[in-house]
Amino acid sequence: MENIFFDNWQSILRAFVITVLGYGTLVLAIRISGKRTLAKMNAFDFIVTIALGSCLASVSLNKSVALSEGIIVYATLIGLQFSITWLSVRFNQVKVVIGGKPTLLAYKGKILAKVLKAERITMQEIYVACRANSIFNLDEVEVIVLETTGDITVISKPGSAFPAQTLEDVVHSSFDKTE
Repeated sequence: MENIFFDNWQSILRAFVITVLGYGTLVLAIRISGKRTLAKMNAFDFIVTIALGSCLASVSLNKSVALSEGIIVYATLIGLQFSITWLSVRFNQVKVVIGGKPTLLAYKGKILAKVLKAERITMQEIYVACRANSIFNLDEVEVIVLETTGDITVISKPGSAFPAQTLEDVVHSSFDKTE
């Protein structure tokens, strides 16, 4: 029966050395590719990140995958990401295909319920985003937007007051709902 906990010291050393070298190469490649690689992720960035992690795992654990092959995959994935983001900055059509478009979730204090349902956003998530922007009543909202990164942006109307509607879902909150 195959030993699942320990094979030999040579395989342990190989896994350690390859992981350190692979990790170092990956960090270097990400640093060279620029801050965009580490920015808030859209779907494309997320896919590249998962693929890079999978590649590092394969190089580290699979004896039939050489470090040089992993480096080629790193370079290819980061090169693809760089190329796609370069194109998306210059051509709006590429940007829309890769990143999508932001979605309006509320307008002038009115929640677009069908859009929330289609985007799988809950009212609790709306309340959290409002609170993070010091907005405590939906009447204070000019617009709420679901960004292509998954972030929710809340823009308030000027001169809003403080009835605490967005605190309704907070456990043990001590505000008076009747105000």
